[in-house]
Amino acid sequence: MTGEPIFLDPEQPVEERVRDLLDRMTLKEKLSQMGNSCPAIPRLGIPAYDYWSEALHGVARNGRATVYPQAIGLAATWDPALVQAIASATGDEGRAKFHAAQRAGNSGQRYQGLTFWSPNVNIFRDPRWGRGQETYGEDPYLAGELGVAYVRGLQGDNPRYLKAAACAKHFAVHSGPEANRHTFDARISLRELHDTYLPAFKKLVQEGKVEAVMGAYNRVNGEPCCAHEYLLEKTLREDWGFQGHVVSDCGAIDDIHAGHRRVRTPVEAAALALLAGCDLCCGKSYEQLGKAIQRGLASEADLDRALGRTLATRFKLGMFDPEERVPYASLPQEVVNSPAHRQLAYQAAVESMVLLKNKNGLLPIDTRKYRRLLITGPNAASVDVLLGNYYGMNDHLTTLLEGISGRAPEGVQVNYRQGCQLTGENLNPINWAVGEAYDSDLVIACMGLAPALEGEEGEAILSGGAGDRLDLGLPANQVIFLKQLAEARKPIVLVLTGGSPIDLGAVEGLADAILFAWYPGQEGGLAAASLLFGDESPSGRLPITFSGQAEVLPPFDDYGMTGRTYRYMTGEPQYPFGFGLGYAQFAYLDLTLEKMSLRAGEALTAEVTLLNAGRREAEEVVQFYMSDLQASVPVPLHKLVGFQRVRLGPGERRRITFTITPEMMALVNEAGESVLEAGQFRLAVGSCSPGERGEKLGAPLGEWAIFDLI
Repeated sequence: MTGEPIFLDPEQPVEERVRDLLDRMTLKEKLSQMGNSCPAIPRLGIPAYDYWSEALHGVARNGRATVYPQAIGLAATWDPALVQAIASATGDEGRAKFHAAQRAGNSGQRYQGLTFWSPNVNIFRDPRWGRGQETYGEDPYLAGELGVAYVRGLQGDNPRYLKAAACAKHFAVHSGPEANRHTFDARISLRELHDTYLPAFKKLVQEGKVEAVMGAYNRVNGEPCCAHEYLLEKTLREDWGFQGHVVSDCGAIDDIHAGHRRVRTPVEAAALALLAGCDLCCGKSYEQLGKAIQRGLASEADLDRALGRTLATRFKLGMFDPEERVPYASLPQEVVNSPAHRQLAYQAAVESMVLLKNKNGLLPIDTRKYRRLLITGPNAASVDVLLGNYYGMNDHLTTLLEGISGRAPEGVQVNYRQGCQLTGENLNPINWAVGEAYDSDLVIACMGLAPALEGEEGEAILSGGAGDRLDLGLPANQVIFLKQLAEARKPIVLVLTGGSPIDLGAVEGLADAILFAWYPGQEGGLAAASLLFGDESPSGRLPITFSGQAEVLPPFDDYGMTGRTYRYMTGEPQYPFGFGLGYAQFAYLDLTLEKMSLRAGEALTAEVTLLNAGRREAEEVVQFYMSDLQASVPVPLHKLVGFQRVRLGPGERRRITFTITPEMMALVNEAGESVLEAGQFRLAVGSCSPGERGEKLGAPLGEWAIFDLI
């Protein structure tokens, strides 16, 4: 072709620029751009680019960056505005690092790009799953709200350019077991598929306008997710109107023939995925597409359709435009781990930590009474427990030990002994930490899990389940150590780290206070100290049920929802979904509905008064749950339909307004369709999911009301 290239003209529509570039490329050049690692095409001035970058809780695997709490910790904030601010800051850092690499001549390397494969909006349906820490918890509504916030923050709000490209993963019905993910077939009804596993993805596509979607490793009802026409074409593109590109999980195209045995050869696997709607391959599998075209299994037009979608993303990111045209290109490197971003990380860590127990108001620590503190436990001085997985790195990582010892007032003695290993018996039979517990006024035991015990396949080196946790309790040696500490009969504050629920049945009675800190990011130590000493009031809420023993759960490889999560669980949990204590006493009063019956298609307004009956300012997470009491198909016992973070001063009260929409009243039938049925509904409002267990643990008594849809 001759003339000025249209694809280099920023004034032209993206569709025209993509078409012009495709017309100028040879078949060989097109084939070279179908994997995540794309070589340069010098004759067209196209630089090398790798689509594989990560930003689960900050820019990951690319050197220095701000490290925010792991995703499950961000979910525990129940704060979409904060999550969006964090994602925006992450996008800023990604932009600054991308352009710095370009200017230094180091572009095109993995993890240096602007196509971030985050967020993970899979449903954390089973607490044994090692990658559950990467998600926003077990509830589709909460995951969708936080996921949309993350996408909007990361992608920015410029009408022409994306700050970065977000990716919703892993599509779909993906949550372990990790050891079987390359061969597993998740069998699921259309009702449960559309009621539980797809709503968050749908929200990210339709409301968040997410630029990419990643296909999962597993099969769903017999078909591999990366070659699943119902998921990729029917649902994602036809029903939801998705306009971006689909990328495979890494190596997932190989699984189509090697793991799932769906076809016999790598060439057939590549063709099947391409035709089903997978546009980009993470890995080498799409190197077979040339042979597939030669054999008539696919055409160059199929290649153009897929490549056009990924090239469109690069155009939206401004990669073919002069830097002065791209507003995000001028972000300086000084934004990386800046004071403002570190403050965001601190705020997120504070809001994420969940106070599970506070016997006799032990917390915040009264340093006039408790003058000799012992900090102990395998996680007190650990950097690993700040990070989780898919993390960045910097020189501002504050451990629990550093944060607590740095905050303790002058004159308060602070001693430290590790006390025990993360797992396994101590080599030294003499444990001085136990002796020091007798000489202390209060013990702060920093224990729990670490990334070595849970994570992705091949990642958790101490896990016997390829990253999953088949035993939900604390490691046995930690339980023994806690019992030894308890013999000193001194108050114990248990600070637990981890990315998934822990069965605390063996230790709950040993501790006077329990603070669950997740993997809290670089400011975790400062945040924990602020909460323990009362500079901040705990406001985190559980985004997943702490069910207790693994024996009460359905089989791990059963994807049916019966008995799973707070929505379908009939037994009493150890700690319920949405639960968390604080230092203020909130009360819910006078729930009213504008009317007691309504017709299909109408909305309903509810109001409730929230009172801070305590003596300090604090935040409460007001939660709204719906129950369909007369449904014709199985429906959730309760489902979250709304939540609000509210800050009130001592004695302050506020009238909270909430609108119940027709969508909230809809159920999913056996055909996977969302429909409205006449019947009776219950609206419950409170500080955690409905049930007696939350009240037993100290949550404020909620309010509820009945109304009819006629």
